[in-house]
Amino acid sequence: MKKLLPILFLIVGLGAGVGAGVFLGPGEKKHDMAEDAEPEHHKEDENKKEAKAKPEKDEKSSGSEYVKLPKQFVIPIVTKDHISALATVSLSLETVEGSTEAVYSKEPKLRDMFLQVLFDHANMGGFDGAFTRPDNLAPLRKALNEVARKELGDIVKDVLIVDIARQDT
Repeated sequence: MKKLLPILFLIVGLGAGVGAGVFLGPGEKKHDMAEDAEPEHHKEDENKKEAKAKPEKDEKSSGSEYVKLPKQFVIPIVTKDHISALATVSLSLETVEGSTEAVYSKEPKLRDMFLQVLFDHANMGGFDGAFTRPDNLAPLRKALNEVARKELGDIVKDVLIVDIARQDT
């Protein structure tokens, strides 16, 4: 009996392991990983190439290019002469094709102008309460578009608010 009990535990353990492997393992893949390593690598490369090609086709068909401004804008929200919160905003510009260099060459000026608009918006209470409601963001979008077009002209189609958050202190 003493020798039979460990063998019984071994068999039950192996059965549970095999059962878990079958239940949790990959579905219908029952071939050797070494055989599939090279073709899978090529499939990944092809998928990456296709993924890169698709956005290029979309950009060409729409005639638009999206230029993400590399740093977030941090806006202090001042209440009763002290900073009560910080708002962070990430912006991108929808521009005509081939204008990325023009945007980046004017980035310091654009950032200054965008910050002034964002500070004005904060001082008017634009980041208070339900600041993400469309009727609260519409004036901000309009002001950002105006200053972008003032600086860059007709190459700017739209200013996109990619990310917006508020952190109370």
